[in-house]
Amino acid sequence: MDWIDAVRALRDARTPAVIVTLAMVRGHAPRNGGAKMVVSPGEVFGTIGGGNLEATAIARAREMLGSGTAEPDLLTIALSDKANTDYGVQCCGGEVTLMLEPVRVVPSIAVFGVGHVGLELARILARQPVDLHLVDSRESVLDPSRLGIDGSTGPLSDAAAQIEVHHAPVPESVLRELPPGTHVLVMTHDHAEDLAIVDLALRTEGVASIGLIGSRSKWTRFRARLHEAGHDDAALARVTTPIGLPGVVGKQPATIAVSVAAQLLQLIEQAAPVPRD
Repeated sequence: MDWIDAVRALRDARTPAVIVTLAMVRGHAPRNGGAKMVVSPGEVFGTIGGGNLEATAIARAREMLGSGTAEPDLLTIALSDKANTDYGVQCCGGEVTLMLEPVRVVPSIAVFGVGHVGLELARILARQPVDLHLVDSRESVLDPSRLGIDGSTGPLSDAAAQIEVHHAPVPESVLRELPPGTHVLVMTHDHAEDLAIVDLALRTEGVASIGLIGSRSKWTRFRARLHEAGHDDAALARVTTPIGLPGVVGKQPATIAVSVAAQLLQLIEQAAPVPRD
């Protein structure tokens, strides 16, 4: 598999990886400069020449994956029978410098309900390097001109995110289409829709988090209904509600959206591996 195809496949599978490039060659080496391989936690695609050179690069790449670092690294290796090696001797006589570039998993977020708050939230999240899914049962609120994704000026016209719009009369059905590890935010115009989405999100494998907009009294009613549907307290503890930073109490859509976005981005960072010094 070509290294570009490997990176694309790993990204689609939401698997982190490290791209290893033979950046500089001095003297003789098993491969020419520019050779690449891709290292994931469980697989290796391509080759930079085998032997100690490749084994050392794979070990370093997996250390980087374990630490969660986003910073690239340079690694210089001598190909000499006098070099101190961990994985056997390569006596080509040259020296190579490798560049190791982490490719972190792009966060996936699904906003169910693109009304006043949902649109303001999408506006903020769209400025982040994320996969953003916008779901609503109302076709009108997903009109490309309202969102600004039809080439016109609008809330999402300058998005850095990859945006996918889902018009679904039964919005909870979209949960089955979302990539694993998606963070789900529920804020539709209809409490019955909210309840159905939360219910199925709790039953859907791979959902990273569930956030529900609303008051504590709304959650009290939802808890009773979800208990009746078979969810125990441990399952219901996965639902964050009300959503947003506790200290932000304003009720304007933009204020709520800022609070929710900040809390979600904080959650995404906390869930990522912590880089080691």
